[in-house]
Amino acid sequence: MKYSPLLILILFFTTGCYENTRDCKDFQEGTFIWEQESGGKLLKTEFTRTKDFQIERFETKVDTSRIEWINDCEWRVIPIDPKTNAESRAYLFKILSTNKDSYTFEFKQSGRDQIYKGTAVKK
Repeated sequence: MKYSPLLILILFFTTGCYENTRDCKDFQEGTFIWEQESGGKLLKTEFTRTKDFQIERFETKVDTSRIEWINDCEWRVIPIDPKTNAESRAYLFKILSTNKDSYTFEFKQSGRDQIYKGTAVKK
């Protein structure tokens, strides 16, 4: 039992200082795939993002939005030609961590509290 405080101290320093990798600039532009399950069905969205625009393709629907970068890891997606008031709301995105070919993110619709998470894979 005399090793318990030492073990706790080592554990604290090896896990407490861990920080997720966030090489966000690698994911500011490109084509990405995001898959999510909804109602037992796998939904796939493909999007191409440049510094200023994002084009999303979901099933047969294509949407173009303007991009406003807040910093290297956070941005707003603002619909260019919304058909309804609900479609006119911007989405706020934040990259939480990155890997070689993907990033984990969270997002929410402007004016809403619910936050969603996902992982996008660079194509």
